[in-house]
Amino acid sequence: MPAEEVPLPGGNVGGAVRVGDTVRRATGLWTPAVHSLLRHLESVGFVEVPRVLGIDERGREILTYLEGETVGDDHPWPAWWRDDDTLVQAIVLLRRFHKVVATFEPPSDARWRFAGSGEAAATIVHGDWAPYNVVWHDGAIVGIIDWDLARPGDPLDDLAFAGWLWAPLHHPKMLAGGEFGPWEDAERERRLRLLVDTYGLEDRAGFVERIVSRMHASADGIERAAASGDEGMIRLRSLGVTDDVRRSARWAEAHAGQLTSVLMS
Repeated sequence: MPAEEVPLPGGNVGGAVRVGDTVRRATGLWTPAVHSLLRHLESVGFVEVPRVLGIDERGREILTYLEGETVGDDHPWPAWWRDDDTLVQAIVLLRRFHKVVATFEPPSDARWRFAGSGEAAATIVHGDWAPYNVVWHDGAIVGIIDWDLARPGDPLDDLAFAGWLWAPLHHPKMLAGGEFGPWEDAERERRLRLLVDTYGLEDRAGFVERIVSRMHASADGIERAAASGDEGMIRLRSLGVTDDVRRSARWAEAHAGQLTSVLMS
């Protein structure tokens, strides 16, 4: 008898099911490059990622299941994501990822889901370093999942994305209800400062503008991919994600002066 397939919570982009101690997910043209990246991370001791086990008879990737909690479909998200300690762990892990990925050499024929930087100095970024891609267990982050948006880029774009999602810098109507829960502006400013302090970012001038740019780039990428037929991105667009991202970008841009003063003080 085939093993039971249990749908995993969340998964607005592609969805996933658990089969025993494995996860099965749909593949794409980007999958071979992502698998190469995950194997590299495993080889250098970055254990907080799923291990690649292959492709199943239905053409889905097989990854190891990481035991723990995710924010999943909870509304609001579970309390642990709001803890300063969780934020610090996430950013320490991001900094360590940026260090170990510097030695990764992508396959010559690598294809990525979103277009990456063509600059010679570009490294590989995760592209979606957010609370919804964290696996949390017994007070610690034990995994980062969903590497399908990895691509060549600037590590500071990963940090900017993290600043947007972990502070968080969503527009006020998103925070008034839904999964994120309410946030005071002063608390979001404090968390943004904690984030850059933890990463060790020295040059903070223009970082808020980078966050705004990263927001617009995210919306642009979703819209382009949806227009080309990417089903996961079509789903995000239909959920109104791009509209919310644009509104959040306008909010952050309008408050850039105050946010920057907090980072520079």
